[in-house]
Amino acid sequence: MDDASDQHGPPDAEVVAVARRLHVPVVLVQFIKFGIVGVSNTLLTFLVYTLLLKVFGVWYIAASAIGFTIGAINGFLLNRRWTFAGHVGDALTPVRWAIVQGGGLGINLGLLYVFVHDAGIDKLLSQALATVVVTVTTFLINRAWTFRHQPELASGTR
Repeated sequence: MDDASDQHGPPDAEVVAVARRLHVPVVLVQFIKFGIVGVSNTLLTFLVYTLLLKVFGVWYIAASAIGFTIGAINGFLLNRRWTFAGHVGDALTPVRWAIVQGGGLGINLGLLYVFVHDAGIDKLLSQALATVVVTVTTFLINRAWTFRHQPELASGTR
């Protein structure tokens, strides 16, 4: 597999160098970076969620949506600048991110409701479980669609 020519997003030189040094696919390095950004998103999301839920008494579904939105904004900024730094963006990149995150929010809220309401799992644990599913799903979609490789922009021939 030639990682440097991966069709899902042109990796930046740092990602390619790390991947080659470790003999791992570029997608794995990107996933690790996405995971690191995800940790910051998750901490921010859980902080907002917990504050809204425990301190302000906000309904857990609304608290989750607000926390998720704040984490998603953080994630877009960090992933665009670091994880997918080699991506040549266009005006629709933030729109694609918002669509993916909106879908991720829907999955998150659906799972959260099922875990809490139907399975009787603790609200904080339910949020953690939903986060795992949403992280993997949104990474794959963002890599393939939001931050996809756009050769006509990269080569300057549009």
